[in-house]
Formats: sequence, structure tokens, C-alpha cells
Amino acid sequence: MKPTTLRPTPTANSHLELRLATFDTLSEGLDYAARGETGCNFFSGRGQLESVLTYADLREKSRSMALRLSGLGLTRGSRVGVIAATSPDFLIFFYGCQYAGLIPVPLPISTNLGGRQAYVERLRAMLLAADVSSAVAGPDMIEMLREAAVGVNVGLVGTPADFWDLSESKGDLQPLGKDDPAYIQYSSGSTSMPRGVMVTQRGITSNALGIARHGLALEAGDRCASWLPLYHDMGLVGFSITPMLGQFSADYLPTSAFTKRPLLWLQIISDHGATISFAPTMGYDLCVRRAAKAQGSDYDLSRWRVAGVGAEMIRHDVLEKFAANFAAFGFDRRAYLPSYGLAESTLAVSFAPLGRGVTTDRIDRRACEVLHQALPVTTLGTNGSAKKTRTMVVCGRPLPDHEVSIRDASDRVLPDRAIGRIYVKGPSLMEGYFQDPVSTRSALTDDGWLDTGDLGYLTDGELVITGRQKDLIICNGRNIWPHDLEWTLEQLPNLRTGGVAAFSVEDDVQGERVVIVAECRLTDEAAREVLVRDMKGASRTLAGVDPEVLLVPVRSLIFTSSGKLSRAAVKSSYLSGDLEPLSLPRSEPSVPAPQPLLSASAGG
Repeated sequence: MKPTTLRPTPTANSHLELRLATFDTLSEGLDYAARGETGCNFFSGRGQLESVLTYADLREKSRSMALRLSGLGLTRGSRVGVIAATSPDFLIFFYGCQYAGLIPVPLPISTNLGGRQAYVERLRAMLLAADVSSAVAGPDMIEMLREAAVGVNVGLVGTPADFWDLSESKGDLQPLGKDDPAYIQYSSGSTSMPRGVMVTQRGITSNALGIARHGLALEAGDRCASWLPLYHDMGLVGFSITPMLGQFSADYLPTSAFTKRPLLWLQIISDHGATISFAPTMGYDLCVRRAAKAQGSDYDLSRWRVAGVGAEMIRHDVLEKFAANFAAFGFDRRAYLPSYGLAESTLAVSFAPLGRGVTTDRIDRRACEVLHQALPVTTLGTNGSAKKTRTMVVCGRPLPDHEVSIRDASDRVLPDRAIGRIYVKGPSLMEGYFQDPVSTRSALTDDGWLDTGDLGYLTDGELVITGRQKDLIICNGRNIWPHDLEWTLEQLPNLRTGGVAAFSVEDDVQGERVVIVAECRLTDEAAREVLVRDMKGASRTLAGVDPEVLLVPVRSLIFTSSGKLSRAAVKSSYLSGDLEPLSLPRSEPSVPAPQPLLSASAGG
């Protein structure tokens, strides 16, 4: 008997009326989606369809798992940790918790960044912070999860098979209601002191509604594709929960597969007619680096109507290169949709208008750094040079019923084009950080505003992001954005995109100074010396700073679980002396190593 050939779920339901996230709870949304034929499709690391899970199957299996979870005797609202691999099992446990009245806690998979022990310690910190009562991981991750649970008051820690071996309880299911929490989201930067965002049912349903109706204008015939991790808010909310609440099919590629073979993302979009897919700038950049391998392929990207970009500072130059490289395959640069969001607002805060593509705002660099004003530059020539201008990407207007304001250090609301801290208000905001009242009070004001910790400005009602407050370098009274330095230096020969980290440190002798750490593949010491000289020269030209430059081996920089550079972690490694600098010619002084008198000031 020949094995049955897997077929992906259809793009549209044949008889079910489309409802765009008009539900009070996640379980109510899944109950409705299960009446159709659409669902989730999971692809292997080589782009082959491995498993198919219709929403009907997902509901049936989730309810069956809910009955097993209910048999554990956990109190309503108990937390269940779930390693969020890109797999049917994660979705079954996530929604099983919804039906059982339990709160799922998506946990990151191992990224091999920092090693096994660092990952285990990170898991342990999350298990403790969320006060997890039970936890599940696939066979490839279970030993690390069990190790993390040692000394933590967790009940059953097992594989999906261990949970399926449990008996179903005989009582009726009592799903989480509209006034209940939905899940706890740990940000990608959560480390030894993780802060779990308590996302409510109201928060997730309102945000999904805003995304579906206003951000993406989803319609019959749309199909989603994603390689984004399901433990990250963009992957979970944008490409798992929102498609389900809108009854849309979604095609999933594991994140690890994308990083190894980024063009598989485009292949899946092409083969299955995806119309909606998002990525941080890094995702588009990886495809640009492999663009030569795409020549001769038969990709059809003409149906890709929303190519979203967010999750980190948006680089317009990378997007231009992607559009130029893949226009021959039908990619339309007008499909770009810049956006802004964060887990504390469930996911989305603002979207640029659909079909507009990338709109940039060229501003005067000195006014930005010294006056904290985003003054537009409209002329070319000397005043329009890269040294004197910054090119920012406009991220659009806030979702309906949401507000954005820009404030200074004294909490005063600033006018258009004044740069300050970004505050957000609306129905998608978190309830708070789980069991962390101190962090909650520091983030949420008494009148319901969230201090995002991001910096930016408004122009004609649209939001522009300039960076993170904690990453800002203040040198000689000027604000210097680290990504400006990083992006400039990455253009030098022998440096690569994502291989440079800039931050500031303070010591008792020099005060605040700039440090740049760069991954380097050069083996010749004299060539390294030339690179250091060029990096210092470019830094002086761009920002007027004379940095300490540290060349380190490849894979020395530290990234968050969602692939963003963690300047704070790199800075911490620098201060502790854990970074091992590459040698320079013996006739020249080596790059200075961190001294014990350095203080671990906030930043990076």
C-alpha cells in the first residue's frame, strides 16, 4: 500500500463565511475556524511538506489534550510551559491550554547561541518567573527542559507522547473566557531576569482584529507564509493566531531552516501562492546574499502583495537591494509594509499604508544628535551627504483605537519632529508583567500609557523609530545611534551585515567612551591592522568619535532568540573579559582589553 501523499490545506474555505477576528476568545475563534478546510502546513528544512494540520484537526486534538491536562489537577490559570518549536505539537498544546482554562507559556527553542548551559539557565529563569506547573518539549529538547526544571517546583515535565499517555478527565472543559489572560509572552531579549508579558484575551483579539482589518486588509484568497519563530510575538501573533482568527491557511518553515537556506522562504511563497509574509530586515538581507543562487529559478513572487518588515530597525538600503534582485521574479516593491510593534502591545502598533512601499524621511544628522529634532533635508549635494543626514523609514499611523505620543524625560508631550520616548495607549496593551509589579509600574502609567523604551518622532501623524533608549550612546553631549555606526562600518571590506556591535562604557578615567566589537575572518595580522584603522577613520568621519575597536572571531557576537543583535549581552561579555580579541601585528599596540575599573553601566 502506497503512503498517502500529503496535500497542503486549501487557500480558501469552500463554504465557511469569512470572519476577520470578530471573536471574544482564542478558543471561540478556533471553534469557528474548525468549521472550514483551511489550516497549517509544516515544511522540512529542505522545503518538503512534512505535516498538515487543518483547524478542524487542531480543535479536535487540542480539546483532547485539554482533557488530559485537566486530569493533572492543576488549578485554573496555572501556567504550562511549551517549547515553541515550529510544529503541530506546539499549536496543540497552546490551544489545549485555552480549552483547559490554563495559561500557555511559549518557551524559546535552543539557538546554540551561548551554548547548552546558557540556554538551560535561560529556560530555568523563565520556568521560575512564570511559576510553571507543567512543561512539555519535543524529544530533541526534553533533556534540556528537564535539566532546567531541576530545583524548580514543576510537576510533569515530558514529551508530547508522555502527555498523550495521560487519561482524559471526565469533567466538562471550561475554556479561558473573555476576561481571562490568554498567554504569557517572554520577549526575545529576556535573559537571567525575564519579564513575561501577560497578554489578555481582549488584547490578543483586538490586536488581531486591527492587524487583519486595518494593517493587512485580509481578504478571501490570502495565504500566509512564515519562518518566524513561534516564541516571538511577530511569529506567534502575526502568523499563527491572526491567520487562525481569520480562517486563513499558513505555511511554516522552521527558523533554523531559513537561516541555512533562506531562498526556501521564497520557494514556499512561490509554490503555494502566499500573499502575506513578514520578516525583519535581516531576513531580506539573507536572501540578498544568496540572490546569485536564485538565478535560473522559476520563482513567482507576483502574488506576494504584503511583504511586511519590522521587529528591528528597518534598513531601506537592504530592502532596495532585495527589490532590485527579485523584481525579475515578479516582486513588487510596493508590497513592502513597514510596521512597528512590541510584545507589550501584543504585537502591532502601527502600519504604513498598504501599496505605498517604503517611504523614507531624510533628516539632518546634527540636529538629530544635538537638538533632538528630526529636521528634514530636501536638498542634495553637501547638505545631503550620508555624513550629514540620516535616512529613516516611516512606519505609518497607529491602529484604530490606539494612540501614540512622543514625550521628553519630564513626560511632556512633544510636537511633530521632536525626538523622544514613544508612548502607546490602546486595547491591545498588556495587563502587566506577570508577577512583576515593579517592572509593570515602570512601564505603565496610571492613566494607561505604555512607555515602550523606544525612541522616535511623529511626522504628519506617522511614526518613525530612531532606536532604543537603552542602546543610545551619549558622547560629548551628542546622541549617537549605535546602528548608524554599525551600518556604516558593515559597508567596509571584510566586515559583514550583522557582524558589528557598537556601545558605550564608562570608566573612572575617560568617562563615557565608544566601543566597537566586530567579527573578523581575516587571518593576516597586518590586514587586521588596516581594518581597525579604517573602522576608526569611518567612525570619526561619521560620528566624530574615536572608538576602541575590538576584532573578535566569527560567532562571538550575541543575538536574541529572534535573531536581533543583543548589544547589552555583547557589552556584558566585553566588561567581563569574555571576548577574546584577535591579535594585531606585534610591532603595534594591541587593541586594549577591558580594565577592571570599568563599571557595568546600563546600555547596549
